[in-house]
Amino acid sequence: MTDTAANLAAALEQAMARAGRHGAIAGLQRLTGGANMESWRFDCGGGRYVLRRAPSAEWLAGRALDMAGEARVIRLAVAGGVPAPEIVLELRPEDGLGAGYVMVCLAGSADPELALGSTAALAEDIAAAMAKIHALDPAQAAHLPRLEAPAGIARLAAQFDAAGADRPIIALGLAWLRAHVPPPARLCVVHGDLRIGNVMVDQGRLSGVLDWELAHLGDGHEDLAYGCMTVWRFGRLDKPGLGLTDIAHLAHAYQAAGGEPFDAARFRFWLVYRTVWWALGCLEMGKAWRSGADRSLERVVVARRTAEQELDLLLLLADDAPLAEAQRPVAPLAPPAPAAEGESAAAEILTAISEWLATTVKPQLQGRDRWELAVAQNALGIVRRELAGQRRAHDRALAQAILAGEADLSTPGLLADLRHRALATLISDMPKYPALAPAMAQWSGAFGEHT
Repeated sequence: MTDTAANLAAALEQAMARAGRHGAIAGLQRLTGGANMESWRFDCGGGRYVLRRAPSAEWLAGRALDMAGEARVIRLAVAGGVPAPEIVLELRPEDGLGAGYVMVCLAGSADPELALGSTAALAEDIAAAMAKIHALDPAQAAHLPRLEAPAGIARLAAQFDAAGADRPIIALGLAWLRAHVPPPARLCVVHGDLRIGNVMVDQGRLSGVLDWELAHLGDGHEDLAYGCMTVWRFGRLDKPGLGLTDIAHLAHAYQAAGGEPFDAARFRFWLVYRTVWWALGCLEMGKAWRSGADRSLERVVVARRTAEQELDLLLLLADDAPLAEAQRPVAPLAPPAPAAEGESAAAEILTAISEWLATTVKPQLQGRDRWELAVAQNALGIVRRELAGQRRAHDRALAQAILAGEADLSTPGLLADLRHRALATLISDMPKYPALAPAMAQWSGAFGEHT
């Protein structure tokens, strides 16, 4: 796989010519974001395109859907009237570009901030696109993996074991899922990652659905729930429907576009399921970095976002706790460490590096380099805060007791203890997570400034 922009452009030019798109490659730029795949935008022969490829062959190994399968489902979606990008070229080994494909660049932007500044009409567009995806013929997508609730829970449990089985809040989520398995659903094509950030928005309206790598056959309510997760609403806590509207409006728009009747219990199941799934997915990012499959800085930082999902799980499940436990105050968190005196402390050195990056390096960068610098500063903050000793994420004995049914939300003090753990861990790992401050205020007894 080529590394330099010049070599990448030369290889792309030859590959595009094979697809009948002739011309020099211009404006080659790696796009920001993309937790799993690389995306490069470029111009060729008067058109604008995006190269989407895997970071390495090792990263693709063991994945349920390869790049060819992803391209195939996108073509099926376009043929079914779903707004999605046209695939113009699938890469071959001789291209020297790795595994992936080239697609037409859609109008607009995938920037979440721009999308979330739109009206509820965007939510209606996304709901309509979702209904069209779910109306695709599953027989034409037989190459897709299948996800049914019981098997999915079993896979999550196996992932949890492989990750050490020592996070009590994830164990609580798994135990809840096992007790609330919904009846089998009509099997349909599910996008699997349909959320703000994975859609192109042009002048406040949907221009296309991106990132089909998690497409599978399953329950359409999974798509409805996934985009409503707190993490994908980017701070819009007052708009649980994709960060754009409320759940009732989203469900109505989905049904009006031909989607199946909304089932609140099924929706909640998949909301909890995908929150557990992403908590474990974050842990998998660290594993991918250690294995060498992807040594990007983003991997190790995303691995520390598990705490966000643990907080969200507690917020989702608290309604199942007895009132006395739900109202039990959380013990105060440990106060910040006193300021150092004398020689510079390790935390101070990390702060100095972060400030230097912000004042000296950041003004010289743009595009993805500027975005990666922000990731690096976030990483320095994680290390600095961990040195303060707040984290309390791991407790294998408690996790196993929860999975065994020996402790649950009715156990006196358990919910308060898990809340305390979630706050302490998240303050260390991702203190700017939008749901953190409201949770601290709601649970009381855990106030303070943490940066």
